[in-house]
Amino acid sequence: MYGTLVTLLIIDAIIMIVLVLLQSGKSAGLSGAISGGAEQLFGKQKARGIDAVLHRATIVAGILFFVITFALGYIVQ
Repeated sequence: MYGTLVTLLIIDAIIMIVLVLLQSGKSAGLSGAISGGAEQLFGKQKARGIDAVLHRATIVAGILFFVITFALGYIVQ
């Protein structure tokens, strides 16, 4: 059980790294940080297409990462 969870954790970490690297940048430097943050805050900029899929997949991979990590911590005790 322990070995299986560690293997799943490693695979999930690699998938999460790939998903984060595939996502496009949300800002264009300092000017994007000032103006782009306000647009994203008020919902004028919606994620569409592949960016939305990558965003949701990253959230799922992150949640799975935490669940597996907590399960491993519970098993080790």
